[in-house]
Amino acid sequence: MKQVQLAYGKTGLPVNVPDSAIVVEPRHLPALADDKAAVLAAMRNPQGTPPLKSMVGKDDTVAIVISDITRPTPNHKLVPWIMEELDHVPRENFVIINGLGTHRANTQEELAGMLGWDIVNTVRIENHDAFDDAKLVRVGRNSYGSEVYFNKTYVEAKFKIVTGFIEPPLFAGLSGGPKGINPGVAGIKTILDFHNAEMIGHPLSTWGVIEGNILQDAATQNCLMAKPDFMLNVTLNGEKQITGVVAGDVIAAHREGCKFVKETAMYAVDEPFDIVVTTNSGYPLDQNLYQTVKGMSAAAQIVKQGGAIISASECSDGVPDHGNYAKILKMRDTVGELLEMICDPEFCLFDQWQVQVQAMVQLKADCYLFSTLDPQIVKNAKFTPIDSVEATLQQLCQKIGPQVRVAVLPLGPLTIPYVR
Repeated sequence: MKQVQLAYGKTGLPVNVPDSAIVVEPRHLPALADDKAAVLAAMRNPQGTPPLKSMVGKDDTVAIVISDITRPTPNHKLVPWIMEELDHVPRENFVIINGLGTHRANTQEELAGMLGWDIVNTVRIENHDAFDDAKLVRVGRNSYGSEVYFNKTYVEAKFKIVTGFIEPPLFAGLSGGPKGINPGVAGIKTILDFHNAEMIGHPLSTWGVIEGNILQDAATQNCLMAKPDFMLNVTLNGEKQITGVVAGDVIAAHREGCKFVKETAMYAVDEPFDIVVTTNSGYPLDQNLYQTVKGMSAAAQIVKQGGAIISASECSDGVPDHGNYAKILKMRDTVGELLEMICDPEFCLFDQWQVQVQAMVQLKADCYLFSTLDPQIVKNAKFTPIDSVEATLQQLCQKIGPQVRVAVLPLGPLTIPYVR
């Protein structure tokens, strides 16, 4: 046996796995020696735009879109460094828009944890509300027939900046770039169209795929209707440290960042595994069951049909209580029935996309969950609750026999595993 440290909550979780287990993780990159210097250099030598400072007038209103608390984007570094670079602009001219998509609003204390009290106390901050039509404005219609609505404050700002980090997400190939705007500051109608069953079910709507990915294309089309004037994205390692910076044009700079992530996060295996142990990358990504589906989907890329996925995800924020995820899960008795319901064109309810992906994973493999959730809540979500990752793994290995193939994804969806 050998010990592997799983990313779980804020503390991690050590587990013993068979010596033959394949540990699947991105190539480790050290933190940049001076991340502030690297970010400032990127803003001063951007790709596809003039230097940031030269683009912003002293009287301009500046909107900075950030990722919410469910993402490990180092907002506490990026936002102050942007404002430092734009020190000719008065603080009262800035507005920080928390790009929540359909997630819950973050509390004052959470915002302080994300940005620092100095920013919270001196800069206007707006939690994006996708459900309030009065706070949205229509910016166009994309080629998929979707009406595109964005946050009114963002659209009306004289100068628009989007921040974020690039990682492999569930559907849109790679995150960051246009996704900071769509779905980050999009209206609910636009988000529902963006995540409809047809879009999610498309064969190229998957990990690491940019070209031909209709979700990435829709996000790009929508974003360009109210294009950010400047983008600042970073890449992170397993310790959530900055390993790379791209800045400038939201398309050109983002594509460059995507190349970097694909080179470091893609991991090929020769054949599928009987059992895959995964995580949701630890805090803050494993705060709830909704987000946990991402780590399971990553594992599903390399598990055998009829295999098993064991996920360790703390879920300190519950299912969560907000949104329709838990509600949709209760609408049918089986995952097959859930998938059939969601794929009906007449069905439309936000959060259906996460249930759709979950059902697709569960139809491929048995899913076990180690978390802090009440076991009945886990059962209601159609997962099997477990008390020990290690004990469950041992039991499954014994059941399958000595030829069992096991893979471990210690960092969950920060890795893009695939079968050659």
